[in-house]
Amino acid sequence: MFDAPNSLPSLPGVGYKPQHFSDIVKNAAPVGWLEVHAENYMGQGGRPLAQLRALSEQFPISVHGVGLSIGGEGDLDADHLARLKTLNDWLQPTVFSEHLAWSTHDSHFFNDLLPLPYTNTTLARVADHIDQVQSTLGRQMMLENPSSYLAFEASTWAEPDFLREIVKRTGCGLLLDVNNVFVSATNLGFSPQEYIDQYPLDLVGEIHLGGHDDDEDDHGAPLLIDSHGREVADPVWALLDYVLDKSGPKPILIEWDNDVPEWKTLRQEAVRAEQALQKVPA
Repeated sequence: MFDAPNSLPSLPGVGYKPQHFSDIVKNAAPVGWLEVHAENYMGQGGRPLAQLRALSEQFPISVHGVGLSIGGEGDLDADHLARLKTLNDWLQPTVFSEHLAWSTHDSHFFNDLLPLPYTNTTLARVADHIDQVQSTLGRQMMLENPSSYLAFEASTWAEPDFLREIVKRTGCGLLLDVNNVFVSATNLGFSPQEYIDQYPLDLVGEIHLGGHDDDEDDHGAPLLIDSHGREVADPVWALLDYVLDKSGPKPILIEWDNDVPEWKTLRQEAVRAEQALQKVPA
């Protein structure tokens, strides 16, 4: 069994970067919580862990994993999972999350979070992996929807239904990445609003927003790349409003992992998230 989950405050959060440490300690407002990538804090001691400990005494912390390969065909990496447990036991974060994706095959690791077909076989494998993670960590995890660049002919489940069934089987929670929905909808040609209409918003414990880059495919059709390297696009903010109108207030994270800007720029994105939350009745 795993512990009952804690909840993040329904406030803006940001992905923490060490260059912002002093600014955050001095005046983080309106930021009310922080998220870190687990793989950046699996070392022993040093300034990164000292700073993270100091921040954890001031803010709720969300730990976000990017390397478990929850959707991979093989077994989970036991050493990686053990390091993840050590980090969670030491830090005691408010929540832990990972991606519905795969990044390993045999002994190879790919520096990408790759989508997977939504089949009964995949469903059983992902559920087994989530059970293993939650049993090892002794806590609930949240699962994030992926960015997609292609659709699998083998898929027999719609993504929202697939995620709902995973929660039913494992008791995990969901992390809704609104930018990922918009990217996938543009690339695959479906309505992001209709996707949200089908999504189990009552199971969402955290929302992500990030920037994407515009490109085009070989046929000249729009192709969006989930880059996390720029400000959130206006259509994604509009989709967030659509989500919050249906879900009520939720914790909202601003992700900016590449070409990281100065604090004042990242803070302005958090201010915009705060404004979106202020429009929503409690």
